[in-house]
Amino acid sequence: MSEETTETPAGLRSVAELELRPALEAVLMVVDEPATEEHLAKILERPRRQIAKALRELADEYAVQRRGFELRFVAGGWRFYTRGEYAAAVERFVLDGQQARLTQAALETLAVVAYRQPVSRSRVSAVRGVNCDGVMRTLLQRGLVEEAGTEPETGAILYRTTNYFLERMGLRGLDELPELAPFLPEAEAIEAETQEAVPSFDPDAPDADDGPMTNIPNTTTTEL
Repeated sequence: MSEETTETPAGLRSVAELELRPALEAVLMVVDEPATEEHLAKILERPRRQIAKALRELADEYAVQRRGFELRFVAGGWRFYTRGEYAAAVERFVLDGQQARLTQAALETLAVVAYRQPVSRSRVSAVRGVNCDGVMRTLLQRGLVEEAGTEPETGAILYRTTNYFLERMGLRGLDELPELAPFLPEAEAIEAETQEAVPSFDPDAPDADDGPMTNIPNTTTTEL
């Protein structure tokens, strides 16, 4: 009686034995934030240089084939995104007629934090000329900003943008922000204003400036 040979199920094979590019695609389909080359190299048991080469080959291949999605390096890692030219179709599917944009007040507050970070709420309010407690709470809830310690002189909580902000803006890092900082007031120019009383941050207060859930318009494409 002849011996039957069976192929080992893929699930039982060593990760290092898997074909690299399909393995990368499988992992990147389930990530909830950009995956670094170091992490992917550790998971797939390959040298980082080999991982980086395969990722760039995949990105180029998708671009040449004009696929509906693309592989992009954003916020220090790699992730799938829908291609920009198909954003209207994806937006219509996701929103289904609902509005999901940040208010102008929230966008202005986010811009001040991005260019002045780490920055306190009182300084942001001084730059904008209005209280920003409500919109700052909105940005915190959306995951676009986060706490970054306290100001030594006053003990005020400082805020900075998050990696999610970089993802939504399609930036690798803050150094890719447009050169707008020179148009914002210098810290010394608003020092006197920041000494004035600014209403405290009340988490139970109604959101006067709050708007509906958002994607920042005309910045990045929708994630897969």
